[in-house]
Amino acid sequence: MRTTILQLLTILWVAIVSLPTAGAQNQITFWTTEVEKERLEIQRGIARAFMQKTGIDVRMVPVQENLLAERVTAAYAARSLPDVVFHPIDFTIGWTEAGILDDQSATEVVNYLGRDTFATGPLNLARIPGGYAAVPADGWGQLLLYRKDFFKKKGLPVPDRWDRILQAAQALHNPPLVWGFEVATDPGQAYTQQVFEHFALSNGVRLIGPSGSVDLDTPEMVQTLEFYKSLSHFSPPGNLYWLHTRMDYVSGRASMIIWSPFILDELSGLRRDQPVVPDIAKGEPGFLARNTGFVTIIRGPKGSAQYGQINYLGVTRDADKTAAKRWVEFLLTDGYLRWLGMAPEGKLPVRKGTRDEANRFIDGWMELEFGVTTRAKISEFYGMDVVKAIVDGVDGFDRWGFAKGKGALVSKIYGTKVIPEILKRFLDGELSANQAARMMEERVKSLE
Repeated sequence: MRTTILQLLTILWVAIVSLPTAGAQNQITFWTTEVEKERLEIQRGIARAFMQKTGIDVRMVPVQENLLAERVTAAYAARSLPDVVFHPIDFTIGWTEAGILDDQSATEVVNYLGRDTFATGPLNLARIPGGYAAVPADGWGQLLLYRKDFFKKKGLPVPDRWDRILQAAQALHNPPLVWGFEVATDPGQAYTQQVFEHFALSNGVRLIGPSGSVDLDTPEMVQTLEFYKSLSHFSPPGNLYWLHTRMDYVSGRASMIIWSPFILDELSGLRRDQPVVPDIAKGEPGFLARNTGFVTIIRGPKGSAQYGQINYLGVTRDADKTAAKRWVEFLLTDGYLRWLGMAPEGKLPVRKGTRDEANRFIDGWMELEFGVTTRAKISEFYGMDVVKAIVDGVDGFDRWGFAKGKGALVSKIYGTKVIPEILKRFLDGELSANQAARMMEERVKSLE
């Protein structure tokens, strides 16, 4: 009798452990760099809606962005990658080449949702032979901000071209009260690389030439260096980076700066911890915001471009591919506006709409609210013309090297800050423009 009972218990145990559990079969893991408490709650809400629709649970794992590469590398070695990872363009191509991301799954998602529903710039940055390394999720495009009231008073045109930018910088330069143009000059800051790269792209300077090798020692690069140095003559002395330029603009001491749309928050005066001096001086809340113009795509003598920072959703090699693709598709459809709403001023809709509603997400994004102390709709606060210009710029997003499969090299350039270092030596008069261009090419080639 006892033997029979033991046999039955053994059979029952084997049957139980052999059953597919709901957690094992219906759960995926999502790594996100949106780690702030409020943003995590929004993401968990999206995951709950996904669970209700599909029966698939999403385990949310917050990862600090500065630790993301290290965590992914360790997980890859242990064959314990998450199913989906939210990450910046800096890693997309490199991780795909290393076999971390599954480009076939990403390509299937893009094709399913419709390539034409995505902005061309972000999609092209992730393009690889045969498809896409990951799926564009959101991003921001670098902006040239300028004082419309100053420009109107002097009768100056919109500073969307090099000649107009330089003309305005000369006309408005009145130090120390107002600087004509504040460029980035700090050699230790990635911001300097971002600003300089924006101008270089606008003049047709590409990291990689037609032959597939590094190509920075060009007439276009020399021309860019000389233009940048001209602008630096209308900037404050010292090593300038994002904090200085933002502070001076919000204080009313800069006519033009280059910044990301995250400045819309501080610029609006909706934050009590960020006083806007022109608003206070005029006694008009929102004065500086109303009198700020935005240029998205800058045009140089040999090209035009807008520097863009894009975030992607990558399905990994170790993923439950079917469930992971459904999660990515959900994030970019039913959950997309909630996702963008975490920080709409810096999360532009790189997927514009659906096959049936071409502008669904652009229109929805325009109605989202931003701000901390006080909240307001972006469209109501800055006006439809500004908002439309910011969104339209997404198609022009560009970056050095990524579209040519050189993502790993770009990461090294940003990590070593080799370009800002040589740029600073040029601005200080240690190098000529020709010497700086030649040195940039040599040093970048040594990183390959």
